[in-house]
Amino acid sequence: MKRIYLSPPHLDGHEKKLLIEALESNWITTQGPQVDLFEKEMCERTGIGHALALASGTAALHLALINLGVQPGDEVICSDLTFAATANAITYCGAKPVFIDSERRSWNMDPNLLEDELKDGAKRGRNPKAALVVDLYGQCADYGSILALCARYGIPVIEDAAEALGATFGDKAAGSFGRMGVFSFNGNKIITTSGGGMLVSDESSFIQSARHLATQARDPAPHYQHSKIGYNYRLSNILAAIGRGQLARLDQKIEKRKQINDFYRRELQRLPGFEFLPVAPWGKPNYWLTVIFIDPKASAADREQVRLALEAENIEARPVWKPMHLQPVFAGNRIRGGSVGAEFFQRGLCLPSGSQLTDRQLERIVKIIKLLVREP
Repeated sequence: MKRIYLSPPHLDGHEKKLLIEALESNWITTQGPQVDLFEKEMCERTGIGHALALASGTAALHLALINLGVQPGDEVICSDLTFAATANAITYCGAKPVFIDSERRSWNMDPNLLEDELKDGAKRGRNPKAALVVDLYGQCADYGSILALCARYGIPVIEDAAEALGATFGDKAAGSFGRMGVFSFNGNKIITTSGGGMLVSDESSFIQSARHLATQARDPAPHYQHSKIGYNYRLSNILAAIGRGQLARLDQKIEKRKQINDFYRRELQRLPGFEFLPVAPWGKPNYWLTVIFIDPKASAADREQVRLALEAENIEARPVWKPMHLQPVFAGNRIRGGSVGAEFFQRGLCLPSGSQLTDRQLERIVKIIKLLVREP
């Protein structure tokens, strides 16, 4: 059978016209009119004032941290349950991540544990330089609590919304919380440029500074002159054209992934020991991935048995992110909590969620799972 991937790119032809425009303009390098329009349209979509298209979401995280003056020896609060890029960007600055465990309403950073860490930091006279908060699997963190806490202690927030484009907290878009927000357009995200990212902020000075650094920090001179260390982080005009085509179809992609999530819930939620990533009460997710949580004491199969059963039928499913405090590269970093995210990793499984999935493919997936766990 043809392989079913977890979250493959979904191009519907709308990108082709814009891609041809970019090719015919002969502007295929970084910057260019498609880049300018992509940034403008992202601002219009999210309601955020300024945007910078970049080569990756990781590059956007790195530049955001530099903008906040994060330096070697600093500590930066970081969501523990996330992809490694979040914590890696902190280390690029020579700083050290301090990991905060998840709460159960959204699986995102636990505000209570964050408060404990900030209180302790204040007592030690060593506040973190910044807080990097992740919107996990397309759902916003509890920004009502998190932003208030960080404001009380004077800690600037960066929102890692790499997985959450199109989601909301209240009536505000993901990416609009904190001083800066970050999106990813990696091949598995809800929209893609094959590889790319975006730094957004309502503070124009941040975007201006990041734009300078992302183009090798070249000084305004007729020759090549550099007064700062810069980076080659800009997005190409070709990839921006693809991104514009994808962004125009964002609402349809969200609706399709919601339908997929609804289907899985209807078919699997009655299975013994099966739960789903909760939808938090404070906003709307983009349903990037559907995540199930399997209690092996109540179910006839655990997370790994389900994953392997699907893999045997050429269907890709993946465990939930392995928490950062369990990663060998971050051994010894301070962790506040840790057991909740570790449990999600041990029992959580991401199911195929791509917006091209057919009804027949979905039925095949749930049939395999039902046969394995013996639906009552």
